[in-house]
Amino acid sequence: MSDHHPRTTSPRSDSSRPRASLRTAVVWDVLQDALDRRAKSAGSEALDVLDTGGGSGNFAVPVAQLGHRVTVVDPSPNALFALERRAAEAGVADRVRGVQGDVSGLFDVVERDGYDAVLCHGVLEYVEEPAEGVRNAVGALRSGGVLSLLAAGLGGAVIARALAGHFKEARQALDDPAGRWGEGDPVPRRFTAEQLTELLVGAGVDVGAVHGVRVFADLVPGVLVDTEPSAQRELLKLEAAAAELPAFHAVATQLHVLGEKRVAEEG
Repeated sequence: MSDHHPRTTSPRSDSSRPRASLRTAVVWDVLQDALDRRAKSAGSEALDVLDTGGGSGNFAVPVAQLGHRVTVVDPSPNALFALERRAAEAGVADRVRGVQGDVSGLFDVVERDGYDAVLCHGVLEYVEEPAEGVRNAVGALRSGGVLSLLAAGLGGAVIARALAGHFKEARQALDDPAGRWGEGDPVPRRFTAEQLTELLVGAGVDVGAVHGVRVFADLVPGVLVDTEPSAQRELLKLEAAAAELPAFHAVATQLHVLGEKRVAEEG
């Protein structure tokens, strides 16, 4: 694929791509479209993209394969080592840079107003101050830049606990301000679509779309998907169809919010 025409064809599909996974296909499709639009509006085929908490590059490497320059900020040295290896194997080592750090101290390691797009996936659940995390992510964006935010949804956790027969835990998650079902809950915080939208708007983002992610994928028994040849394809179609419908946002395992940094008015 030519670096000069990174979006004339879609990257080849393989198991390392977000699109190949039921868990991330919806996010990848929405993100790729957003990057295409940003590239056209910016008049540049190669964007500067920041992936906060990007780990081993599940999104960063495919984004680099589209022709963009990606900086990954992650607190784990092991994840960054895996990122380096994955980028090299994918032939995009020259377009992927890993930096140790986190969203709370983001500007210790990256510049403000320096990126066309920022990915903040699976981060807000683990930071002490989600509002600060969002403000920092937005602060790294250029005016009109794209923010892709993915966070754990409250409703999906409540339903999952209830279907597993843990009704007390389901009720606790519903009542808990952080959306936790108990001491053994590995996720420190969950959100509703309204909470995430409010955080973005408060940080100067015009919200363009909200998608429910993994509405069904985490609830359908694996045997039903694995034994029927066309089941995964049809489940992907169902996930994509339900993702944009507000009625399903309340029951999604994750919520994806896409927005643009508000353009400051002059004078």
